Amino acid sequence: MEITRLHVGKRLSEVAIHNDTIYLAGQIAEDTSADIGGQTREVLASVDRLLGEAGSDKTCILMCQIYITDMANFPAMNEVWDEWVAQGHTPPRATVEAKLANPACLVEIVVTAGKR
Repeated sequence: MEITRLHVGKRLSEVAIHNDTIYLAGQIAEDTSADIGGQTREVLASVDRLLGEAGSDKTCILMCQIYITDMANFPAMNEVWDEWVAQGHTPPRATVEAKLANPACLVEIVVTAGKR
């Protein structure tokens, strides 16, 4: 069983690839001063970058889990998502209100994708 890991750290890897499935760690914004729209854009850009490094893209997302700290931000997060997601390739998705490890983070996104 071969597993490839990218951006390996002491606590976690940003990406794990097994067979033709890509698993991303939860992605959060570095600029926590941004509003939900700004943080969501930054997180989705990270998803794009990591999927590209792993040999995939957003059209190959198999499942997406979104954690937001306040459901009042759901419409604004969805606005950014709707601009980003590839129409015709919208993946199964769950969105949950959750307390995140860093209170300044408003959104965290976890993606599983297939290789291109």
